[in-house]
Amino acid sequence: MTKTNPGRFFEDYAVGDVITHAVPRTISGGERAMYHALYPARGALYSSDEFARACGLPASPVDDLITFHTVFGKTVPDVSLNAVANLGYADGRWLAPVYPGDTLTSISEVIGVKQNSNGKSGVVWVRTTGRNQHGQDVLSYVRWVMVRKRGDGAAPEAIIPELPKAVAATDLVVPAGLSFDNYDFALAGEPHRLQDYTVGEIIDHVDGVTIEEAEHMLATRLWQNTAKVHFDATNREDGKRLIYGGHVISLARALSFNGLANAQMIVALNGGAHANPCFAGDTVRAWSEVLEIEQTDAPGVGAIRLRLVATKGEAGHLRDENGKYLPDVLLDLDYWALMPV
Repeated sequence: MTKTNPGRFFEDYAVGDVITHAVPRTISGGERAMYHALYPARGALYSSDEFARACGLPASPVDDLITFHTVFGKTVPDVSLNAVANLGYADGRWLAPVYPGDTLTSISEVIGVKQNSNGKSGVVWVRTTGRNQHGQDVLSYVRWVMVRKRGDGAAPEAIIPELPKAVAATDLVVPAGLSFDNYDFALAGEPHRLQDYTVGEIIDHVDGVTIEEAEHMLATRLWQNTAKVHFDATNREDGKRLIYGGHVISLARALSFNGLANAQMIVALNGGAHANPCFAGDTVRAWSEVLEIEQTDAPGVGAIRLRLVATKGEAGHLRDENGKYLPDVLLDLDYWALMPV
């Protein structure tokens, strides 16, 4: 009997399965430093303990996407080791800040399966929850992934979960104590408040970053993401290593600082799609569309719902006349962030 883990194939999933993912991860300041080395991240709340304390938090939390990548990475050996592609996200909420010294674990429940028409792969939906060392949930989200089949056997009955189109503003979790009443706009980098944005507004984030092979492979190692398509050039017929979708998310989010510097905390992930594959040598740009603006009960804190698009093309261009994503579009992400009113 082999002692190595070949990863799960589509036939190995059944709705209702609960998977406890291995290798807890204690977060340190090293993750923050590496994150800022990989991406042009400049959010003041994640860069300065003093800025965070002025906003009512005990210290600067790690970037919300560090939490996402860490929790996500735990799931890869059990969910997407044999993935063709990670397809999308929905119904995600950040439930508590994560600070250096916290230890994160992940658990996933299979909530849907559907074989593809080619009979060689299928789509698996899971709800993943990340918890800290106190048993407190810090993140919950649904993702779906296309996974190879082991053989030509019969497929399980298709079960496709019903997912909300967006997290309601009333369901957003604002960290305890957070207040933007004493928010320092000069230190944050931009003067724009929630009231300065309008629904339907398009923001071109101007800057671009060319992705190199080494940096995305460093990122996947950092988050312990072992999906074969990111490392093994023989795993795709074209001989290319697919850029980890989370790498594109973090890059686009960091680029969005130029125009959205005060969208300080991500609190919900309404939906997301990796529209087209990304490879080393691609130059990624980003633009955002304002979808909703809401108030919260926290002092001086509002919520802004944004569409974040990573693209190799022009700002504002998303789909063709048939409703399909344009070939230059890499990511279409719908999320809520907290912003001073």
